[in-house]
Amino acid sequence: MSETPVLDQIIKNVRVVRPHQDAIELLDLGIKDGKFAQIAPNISPDTAKEVFDAKNLLGFPGVVDAHMHIGIYQPLDKDAVTETKAAAMGGITTSLNYIRTGQYYLNKGGSYRDFFPEVLALSAGNFFVDYSYHIAPIASQHIDEIPLLFEEYGVSSFKIFMFYGGYGLHGLSDQQNLFLMINKEERYDFAHFEFIMRGLTRLMEKHPEARDTISLSLHCEVAEILNAYTKIVENDSSLSGLHAYSAARPPHSEGLAICIASYLASETNCANINLLHLSSRKAMEAALTMQIAFPHINFRREVTVGHLLLDVDTPNTIWAKVNPPIRPRADVEYLWQAVLNNQVDWIVSDHACCAAEQKRSAKDPNNIWLAKSGFGGTEYLLSGVFSEGSKRGMSYNHIAKLLSWNPSRRFGLLEKGDIAIGYDADLVLVDPNESFVVRAAESESQQGYTPFEGVELTGRVKSTFLRGNLIFNNGQVLGSPIGRYLKRPSSNLHENCAA
Repeated sequence: MSETPVLDQIIKNVRVVRPHQDAIELLDLGIKDGKFAQIAPNISPDTAKEVFDAKNLLGFPGVVDAHMHIGIYQPLDKDAVTETKAAAMGGITTSLNYIRTGQYYLNKGGSYRDFFPEVLALSAGNFFVDYSYHIAPIASQHIDEIPLLFEEYGVSSFKIFMFYGGYGLHGLSDQQNLFLMINKEERYDFAHFEFIMRGLTRLMEKHPEARDTISLSLHCEVAEILNAYTKIVENDSSLSGLHAYSAARPPHSEGLAICIASYLASETNCANINLLHLSSRKAMEAALTMQIAFPHINFRREVTVGHLLLDVDTPNTIWAKVNPPIRPRADVEYLWQAVLNNQVDWIVSDHACCAAEQKRSAKDPNNIWLAKSGFGGTEYLLSGVFSEGSKRGMSYNHIAKLLSWNPSRRFGLLEKGDIAIGYDADLVLVDPNESFVVRAAESESQQGYTPFEGVELTGRVKSTFLRGNLIFNNGQVLGSPIGRYLKRPSSNLHENCAA
């Protein structure tokens, strides 16, 4: 007589990759109510309502893509559908999205008390993966709203775009107050950044129980350096394409911004600082120097898959325009060495779907200065890191740490990031031996191109499970969007299971 099913599902024959274990074990995963409930070899199929055979594929924890921009160039509700389908294809199960008031996104200024509920309404029912938002305090009134955002909406991470005060999203600009939709007497400058940090320090003092998951992320480039160098480079006919764009936003601008931000963090006792998308040797060296200079600040260092896979000689020039820029090969290899040295805390896509007709200027389609910044790539995050990392000797558990565990801890997603009892049953099955050539035409993204076009990657995502639900399998996104908005920090009931 068969047993009464106690599990909703068993995923059998998974070569389980965990962030804190070197060994890869062949195990079965029992799922109940969207959580991992039993993990053992040879769980009886009679104990579950459904059985899925993973056929000895590698099983990674669902990827937490901690840096995305849903709704920056397309309406948010539509962008969420297509771009999180792309995320599901790539094994992403949690999408953390940067958002702000001002031009792009909802094209509105004003208070987050009014703005953020609209963001959540446009998001509801449109995400194929679980999601949350990082918010940028743009106007001075937003600093006063930080407690509201945390206490009512579970927003625990905030952002500063350091170059926005005096430089445009895509290049030179003298209309930043109009772009940011703030009053002309307001300044988005170092003093504003200091006051944001003081606001976050107050929030940590008010909520000591959440201190470890409240953080500030910074896009580190200094506007004055960008303005000066852009004018020089635009008049230098010896440079073109990505070489010119990298020279116009030079690495020392990143390094200088990192030093300024770090000093301000120390001055304000803003304890948790995330240095985003470090693109160059100079940026990484500055970040590591600041860690030594200010040991009481908990710095985290982020790089993107774009900065690890592309360099200034990539043939897909215009498509690869992004801030900070794609750099020369020597910088790419330095970033990889930092990854292997455990000096990078997580890797992200910085996904910002910008359709071809928006990306390029219709009048001058090959002009790098007129092209818009940013591109998608969440669907290639896991395969890209797996492929290039494996070539360089990166272990599977290190990949799991950088793509799942570390971002989930920092950003208060305490039920994500590991394959362990009590955790959300987020799982991605990967064939480590299957290679494929990146083709934009095969992506669910609406972008229509990719700067990774033609790149061969090894390590193909075969299936993605979100809370036990199969959302992608053998090339097809399945079902309708079931992604949930995640208030942070989530319950840490299962932290004792982490190891």
